[in-house]
Amino acid sequence: MNPLAVLGTGTGRLRLLALGAHADDIEIGCGGTLLRLAAERELEVLWVVFCSTPPRADEARASATRFLRGVAGSRVMVGTHRDGFLPYEGAAIKDEFENLKTNFQPDVILTHFRDDRHQDHRQVSELTWNTWRDHLILEYEIPKYDGDFGTPNVFAPLPAATVEKKIELLLESFPTQVSKPWFSPDLFRAMARIRGMECNAPERLAEAFYCRKAVF
Repeated sequence: MNPLAVLGTGTGRLRLLALGAHADDIEIGCGGTLLRLAAERELEVLWVVFCSTPPRADEARASATRFLRGVAGSRVMVGTHRDGFLPYEGAAIKDEFENLKTNFQPDVILTHFRDDRHQDHRQVSELTWNTWRDHLILEYEIPKYDGDFGTPNVFAPLPAATVEKKIELLLESFPTQVSKPWFSPDLFRAMARIRGMECNAPERLAEAFYCRKAVF
């Protein structure tokens, strides 16, 4: 099942909520899909990052601006929670999710994989499901040392130019991360190539998601 086919069935504005624990999570996990949707649909996007330091908050806002360039409407929210501490700040995070639910009604939600081995990622995913119970939720994946890649069941084929644009924007937007051995173009291309092979994508590239519940 291709989420772009599902999301592309409507003709009006698509309201999309993108949730990430850290400054580069949304971009790594579903940046290509967002770029493709922005080119194919009229989007209204609420982009939320929960953890940051001042330098990382600047990166998050600059990156969101680049990835959302040209969308019909967008709002970016960047929190200041500490990396690695989200499960221990549960009440505060829960309040933020409740405020999001009141102020934005999404058609589709992009969030972390429920079985991600990073505790912050799992907390965001769990609260996503606690907060929105009647929505299309797609869980994206993030590479890490823990080796927690699983078997996704939703694939978004991507043009090669879109994957290269995603990588270009990642490297441009996150100078604090480029020295890390895993933050590299070959890793991002490898992710897209593996998932593209699995779904027989026309240009051999894709992003992958987990969809636990969908209503047609």
